[in-house]
Amino acid sequence: MRKKLMLLSLLAFALIVLFLTYDVRSWEYALPRRLTNVSAMVITGAAIAFSTVVFQTITHNRILTPGIIGLGSLYVLVQTFLIFAFGSMSFWVVDKHANFLLTSSVMIVFALLLYTLLFKKGTKHLFFLLLVGIVFGTFFSSLSTFMQVLIDPNEFLSVQNRMFASFSNVNNDILLLTAVIFVITTAYVLKLSTYLDVLSLGRDHAINLGVDYDYVVKRLLIVVAILVSVSTALVGPITFLGLLVANVAYELMKTYKHTYILAAAVLVSVIALVGGQLIVERIFAMSTPLSVIINFAGGMYFLYLLLKEGTKWSKS
Repeated sequence: MRKKLMLLSLLAFALIVLFLTYDVRSWEYALPRRLTNVSAMVITGAAIAFSTVVFQTITHNRILTPGIIGLGSLYVLVQTFLIFAFGSMSFWVVDKHANFLLTSSVMIVFALLLYTLLFKKGTKHLFFLLLVGIVFGTFFSSLSTFMQVLIDPNEFLSVQNRMFASFSNVNNDILLLTAVIFVITTAYVLKLSTYLDVLSLGRDHAINLGVDYDYVVKRLLIVVAILVSVSTALVGPITFLGLLVANVAYELMKTYKHTYILAAAVLVSVIALVGGQLIVERIFAMSTPLSVIINFAGGMYFLYLLLKEGTKWSKS
């Protein structure tokens, strides 16, 4: 496993170096911008990988991702509402600091309210939480579509630009704030990584082994909400990235130890984002957003997982 992690680390490092140095004509201009972009990719990829692995461990399902509770749809709704209500040139839209803080705060508060109101003791209530999240996600998407139909076509272009993840224009101050939040929350997750190994056995086994199940799961869900919210507010929604990198990490590591799984998922996520951005810039000439490519690959992998699970059920 350590050899695999070493190979993934070398590949990620090589791609980062290639991204920073390829076809540089002015180091003073290009290097700071590329450092900002690659830092955003690393933080976003790591946050999505961490949150997805933790969420799938809690739910005992490798197909589910944190996006199922509607945070991505809520992000689009907030951006659409701001442009619908105040216009694309308003303070809340133009000022990236205000937009980031408002969007991430709304998403975190929504997730916390959802957990507080619906998370009770027992596994059934956890799946009820996921069901309510799906309903809210659909509701948010419908509201967004309704407002997008009503706004001016020129204003809609501003909304459309925010519906896809972008690493080409990231603010340094926002990136620093996101990095601080990411470091604090991931340090907390790593502190609870031994609990994750036990939680993967199931609720009953975890309780029998002395884990305060409800206490640990509630706090892990809060961490998941924070990581997903700040990463989405930083660059935009990437629906299938977490599903893709988490399952690739499971297949590569083939272990129950979450320290290895989390590390592999982070490295695979960085490789996917940095390598994908290189392809977008050098092959597609920025004609296709990176999130579209990742969502296409992740969607195909999602269908593969569904067919794989369906085959298992039919055989059993």
